[in-house]
Amino acid sequence: MHRFLHITICGALLFCGFGATCARAETGADAWLRYAPLERLAAGMYSDLPVTVVVLGDSPVLNSAKTELLRGVHGMLGRSLHEVMSLPQERAIVIGTLSALRGESPSFLASAELKDDGFLLSTEKFHGVDCLIVAAKTERGVLYGVFALLSKIAREESVSALHETQQPSAPIRWVDQWDNLDGRIERGYAGPSIFFENGNVRADLTRASEYARLLASIGINGCAINNVNANPRVLENDFLPQLARVADVFRPWGVRLSISVDLSSPKVIGGLDTFDPEDTRVAEWWKKKFDDIYRLIPDFAGVVVKADSEGRLGPATYGRTPADAANVIARALAPHHGIVFYRAFVYNHHLDWTNPKNDRAKAAYDNFHPLDGKFDDNVIIQIKHGPIDFQVREPVSPLFSGLEKTNEAIELQVTQEYTGQQRHLCFLPPMWKEVLDFDMHAGEQPSPVKDIVVGKTFHRSIGGFVGVVNVGMDANWLGHPLAMANLYGYGRLAWNPNLDSKTIADEWTRLSFGNVPAVVQTISGMLLASWPIYESYTGPLGAGTLTDIVGAHFGPGVESSERNGWGQWHRADHDGVGMDRTAATGTGYVDQYRAPVAKMYESLSTTPDELLLFFHHVPYTYVLHSGKNVIQHIYDSHYSGAEQAANLVQQWRTMKGRVDDKRYGEVLKRLEYQAGHAIVWRDAVCNWFFQISGIPDKLGRVGHYPNRIEAEAMQLQGYVPFEVVPRETASGGKAIECASPEQKCSATFPFEGAAGKYEVDVEYFDQNNGKSKFRVLIGDRVVDEWVADDHLPATKPGGDSSTRRRIPNLLLRPGDTIRIEGIPDGEEHAALDYVEIHSSP
Repeated sequence: MHRFLHITICGALLFCGFGATCARAETGADAWLRYAPLERLAAGMYSDLPVTVVVLGDSPVLNSAKTELLRGVHGMLGRSLHEVMSLPQERAIVIGTLSALRGESPSFLASAELKDDGFLLSTEKFHGVDCLIVAAKTERGVLYGVFALLSKIAREESVSALHETQQPSAPIRWVDQWDNLDGRIERGYAGPSIFFENGNVRADLTRASEYARLLASIGINGCAINNVNANPRVLENDFLPQLARVADVFRPWGVRLSISVDLSSPKVIGGLDTFDPEDTRVAEWWKKKFDDIYRLIPDFAGVVVKADSEGRLGPATYGRTPADAANVIARALAPHHGIVFYRAFVYNHHLDWTNPKNDRAKAAYDNFHPLDGKFDDNVIIQIKHGPIDFQVREPVSPLFSGLEKTNEAIELQVTQEYTGQQRHLCFLPPMWKEVLDFDMHAGEQPSPVKDIVVGKTFHRSIGGFVGVVNVGMDANWLGHPLAMANLYGYGRLAWNPNLDSKTIADEWTRLSFGNVPAVVQTISGMLLASWPIYESYTGPLGAGTLTDIVGAHFGPGVESSERNGWGQWHRADHDGVGMDRTAATGTGYVDQYRAPVAKMYESLSTTPDELLLFFHHVPYTYVLHSGKNVIQHIYDSHYSGAEQAANLVQQWRTMKGRVDDKRYGEVLKRLEYQAGHAIVWRDAVCNWFFQISGIPDKLGRVGHYPNRIEAEAMQLQGYVPFEVVPRETASGGKAIECASPEQKCSATFPFEGAAGKYEVDVEYFDQNNGKSKFRVLIGDRVVDEWVADDHLPATKPGGDSSTRRRIPNLLLRPGDTIRIEGIPDGEEHAALDYVEIHSSP
């Protein structure tokens, strides 16, 4: 019996009326699914949108599609759609699978052919009535089609005469979360885990459900929820029902649950005396374990494996190969159609740095290329986009063209581990596009990475994309309100790697901040400029990010790359810089590429400037294609990058009143921090290379700071100087700190400039093990005060904790006394580096 249902959405959704200005409280939780009311003129474009919706079928995924359509139309257009359960007698939006549509009309869209998850949006006559059709091969595809339709409306695109088909590039479009069971997230920068706390799955999984909705809206169909450095407890029998709860909240959004597993689990929790993949008892243990999982989670997607890497146990313990380990798990999963992602991130982190032939970059190819064709068909080798570790710039991993008989997926990092940790704006799709579009020359026809990983080049059945995301409990998911552009961009490229970065930036901006042209142009422009800016003031010419690689991977730490076994060397010395990876004189890494690529990188003359130091060791006086020599490029790029970072602040200030106050303030705070930290990076890198090379900056900037007053040169009361390690992360290598944690300290100096309006910038150290208080006084007048209570990844003064406080528009006269007072707290001793005074415009 058909029934009629009228649905009204209210209460939870905010509707402001069209043509009115909405004072929406924007936390960022809605991300790009804001469904903000359109302006009256734009809303008028959709006046002929059908007011009736018909859903052919009933399932959790189809119900999500229906609910989303109702929610989106109501939010943007202020209309409550009517759902009817019978075939339409009037114009309607009809959503359903092709098989359901053809069940009602056998010849309907007879020529339409869709892959799994593909969908079509089309204006068609259905039973003689004009309808807007959202159809797909699968129910998940129907959901994706609904999200695409709503996205068009949100971006003010016409939907009146649609005839559009979208097909996903690859069957695998996953995300990984590096969440620990205690709630911490490795390389996460936005609060604790949305999945775990105190060793268990969270009692409230509302946030996990909301995350699944976001993922579905960009076509993501799988999520591994725990750290690749996996805790074996996730496979214990009493934990499996907890995993089933996560799968339950994923399922209505078409997202399949995956987990990372520890290869030693059969021994650690399984009661065996071995985890040797060739032992039949181990194989039986994995089989039984996955049988148990699939009884609880019938749509369980599979597992991710990290082994023999950075201290993780693996098959090498028994003299076995990654293929042996992957296959024993794959065979246990195969009856259930599950898959294994085996990470190619296998390397020795105790390399002898004194051996010039050692090269961590070679590890993935050396370990996996000889095993090509030995992996089972439900194994996918998960390959980081570059051969090192998500640096600000790397060449494409040669392993992509080295596995012709093995399934591959590219691993991209959405979380900004080496690119500013969501403290710095760094829009990553332009980087990813360079990788995806790079031709590996793996055959007679062009073979870009994007074709290899989806199985097209080598005719593989499965493959695709994995993004390491690491959202947290922060309201805006990734910490920086603009960082969600990276998650959106990842999903869009996984769906369609032929999209260009500008299209993605424009889409995300329109969905997240609205369609006002000035807003779209400004924010999109900032996004597109941000990666080159970040690269400019961190790691130039392919030398790596030049961060503290043995620490937090955040602030500058040039020296940390050298003289250790981690293999992220840049080989800088008094005479030159760069890793010689050539076949003729170096490590031979270039020979891992196909001949045309190897030839390009072997030669200095054909190696692109931006990767020069990755492939070649050159003198500082070597002249680049740009016409500058290497050392001057290092100086110039860092000064230019810091200036451009400051300009981002000015660009964002033009958005005041054009975007909501909350997000405006949060972004401004992050950009101001970035502008200050870019100066820390600039000074640290430039001074380090100046000290080691002895070659001065032609423009006289490096080491000369005429507006800077060093803290140790001030009149000190209670403060004492100390040397900062590494020395380049503090001006002149020194700073001051309170000698006693019990007392207030002060540093005083006279102003010696002309009378006028000035900005006073205080460089101090904000650690995470205390909350020092600071005051700045001119004479006896307090002009600023603050608490050093940010959450930076630092427990001591240095490049991670160095922070700038800007105090603008101060009227100063010659002889004015400027005093900075510090009150230490905990292990943070109110440390100061310097003060800079600049004329205000």
